[in-house]
Amino acid sequence: MSAEPRSRAQRRRDTEHRLTHDVDVWVASASADGAPYLVPLSFDWDGEAMLVATSADSPTGRNLATTRVARLGLGHTRDVSMIDGDVEVLEIDAVPQERGNRFTARTGFDPRTPATPYRWFRITPRRIQAWREVNEMPDRELMRDGCWLV
Repeated sequence: MSAEPRSRAQRRRDTEHRLTHDVDVWVASASADGAPYLVPLSFDWDGEAMLVATSADSPTGRNLATTRVARLGLGHTRDVSMIDGDVEVLEIDAVPQERGNRFTARTGFDPRTPATPYRWFRITPRRIQAWREVNEMPDRELMRDGCWLV
């Protein structure tokens, strides 16, 4: 038997906690012709957007640079925050050193050092949904058009 549904305000707090404390997120992207691709990436949240990095020539790197949108899955399947976001592509030297250092300290990976060219991708949430069980489905939308609803 599932627990009582959380309030939308509690779901927002839980989502913000995940954004602040989790290190990895599932990143779903698609090619220009619609071929889907899903990969886990490490991220850093600055209160406004998630910063991820991947090889510029990887399927995810190419997809994000082409379509400029992503869907992110944060958490577990029975406690998930789904984030639809707009993607800004940044060359690896375009992020201030302190921000890159923060990413490296948080994730344990420095995308500025591999021989393979990496890019930063700044993903700004446009829509956020959060739910655990079917009883939380009716009030799952927490953000619409980049504005928190609760």
